[in-house]
Amino acid sequence: MLFKKIIRGGVQMDELISGLLDLARLEQKELERDRIDLSAMAHTIIADIREHDPERHASVKIEAGIEVSGDKRMLYAVLENLLNNAWKYSSKSKQTDIRFFSQHQADQTVYIVQDQGAGFDMKHVDKLFATFQRLHTSKEFTGTGVGLSTVKRVIEKHDGKIWAESEIGKGATFYFTLG
Repeated sequence: MLFKKIIRGGVQMDELISGLLDLARLEQKELERDRIDLSAMAHTIIADIREHDPERHASVKIEAGIEVSGDKRMLYAVLENLLNNAWKYSSKSKQTDIRFFSQHQADQTVYIVQDQGAGFDMKHVDKLFATFQRLHTSKEFTGTGVGLSTVKRVIEKHDGKIWAESEIGKGATFYFTLG
């Protein structure tokens, strides 16, 4: 029992250090803008998630043809974090429904990742994108508290904004724009 706790602690420390190193690299990296098919990228990420969790059945809908100008590696990290979170936080739901789509609002396109998972209390939304802040315990869901802060920094580096809406037990919706 003690040995398992030590191993689990070591794995968590490795994940935390990796996340922090990724965040530090991101801060120093210059944007390399290219035309990117976010829809294709989302399909690749979901295929990888399904490969690591083949027993789980989920409905995933990805809008076709979402293309943007941005840094491919950085935007991959954004979608990977958001889609992994949607998968993770909907793991205890009876049915997993995840969507990635876009909407035109005002004079900009808003990109949206939505799930029907655990959700969170909106009174804590200000903590959501802060490093090491978690809105669920590690017993409920694994994680380091670095992913969404990384997402926020990437979006800001692209002159965009990110925000979320949620209700406990009814899932979460993450919105982001790119400049």
